[in-house]
Amino acid sequence: MFIDTHAHLDDKQFDADREETIGRAFESGLERIINIGAGLGSSERSVALAKKYENIYATVGLHPEYFMEHGTWSLEHKNKLEMLARAEKVVAIGEIGLDYYNHGKEMTEDDKKFQKESFEYQLELARRLDLPVAIHCRGARPADPAAHREEPEAYEDVLEIIKKYPELNFVFHGYGGNLEFTRKALLEKNVIFSLAGNITYNKPESEMFEVVKNIPLRKIMLDSDCPYLSPVPHRGERNEPAFVKFTAEKIAETKGLFPGEVEKITTENAKRFFRW
Repeated sequence: MFIDTHAHLDDKQFDADREETIGRAFESGLERIINIGAGLGSSERSVALAKKYENIYATVGLHPEYFMEHGTWSLEHKNKLEMLARAEKVVAIGEIGLDYYNHGKEMTEDDKKFQKESFEYQLELARRLDLPVAIHCRGARPADPAAHREEPEAYEDVLEIIKKYPELNFVFHGYGGNLEFTRKALLEKNVIFSLAGNITYNKPESEMFEVVKNIPLRKIMLDSDCPYLSPVPHRGERNEPAFVKFTAEKIAETKGLFPGEVEKITTENAKRFFRW
């Protein structure tokens, strides 16, 4: 049985067939799904999905792009976030973090400062409620688009911040950090990684291939990030939780393991991380 630790089933792309998508997920061998909050609206919808479906759980949080879009947030919004975080079946704060990509627009130092302050506010909430944290982290693209990688600054900034919270547990979701950063993050006992369909795009010579090989299986969970990051053989299609098995198969292939071993250990990791 698999656990999809990061889904966005509340996304409008599922409006026409949400019930069927959820049914396919559990029929395909998923045991549980965690639906992720990325704003106040999606956090509310995540809590509602968790209330409706026995094997769906929720996180609540404000994605860094939420702050880039709104530019501010009020005490009323902070109180609403905390109220949602206290709801039944909320298992983590997230997805929260830093995103320096900014879709080609200039990212100023003030933008970064605002993101960091908002990130830390939510980490304080996680500390008060004793909840683990799902991290979104994306770096700026280098000037050369052929490089196909992210600049490490956002990752380094996230790591510097989370070191202030040794009592919390963190997962880097849809992980895309480079090998040097991965080795640094692996030194932190309270950090693990969830891998998504993007790892199925990697060729053997890519750095991400080495990243996956270097992360111990005991530090890996599965993550669809649906409707995004569809794995091969569904790349280009809308993603859904049932497809996490293809990510598991790629991990097994990369590490020279049996798929059943990846299924078993990643499920155990998720249950331990979310305290089931």
